[in-house]
Amino acid sequence: MLMTGSAEIDAGRAFAQAARARRRALLRRVVRRRPAGDERLAVYDERTARRRGASLARGVREIPIDAIAATLEPSRAALFDRRFRPAPAARARWERIWLAEQRGQALPPISVVAVADGWAVRDGHHRVSVARARGALTIDAVAEAP
Repeated sequence: MLMTGSAEIDAGRAFAQAARARRRALLRRVVRRRPAGDERLAVYDERTARRRGASLARGVREIPIDAIAATLEPSRAALFDRRFRPAPAARARWERIWLAEQRGQALPPISVVAVADGWAVRDGHHRVSVARARGALTIDAVAEAP
């Protein structure tokens, strides 16, 4: 994406691009007649995550963004799809985080819990989405006990 020199305009364009990718994925799913669950963000409950992640060491670590494929927050599952592409309702906060990252501000690590197929986000959904949109391969995370 070409930068315009205006951080606010660039943030809007970045969000529009990510939201468009979400809509294209939805259209591909409909055309290919795949079930709706294919693109939804998986939601784990605390009990399931507790069983899976009980023996992992905790602390800040760098984890691959591609390993994050779920959430512990059912309300966030509607705002992001499986690849953390944002819905229109996530726009204001998403753009604020994009701007903060663009300006080089230090963002706190996200909070994750180990689950069967990778990591589930407890806190930091928008940060994961922005990092994916910016092309990051890893993100700082705090592995927590469920």
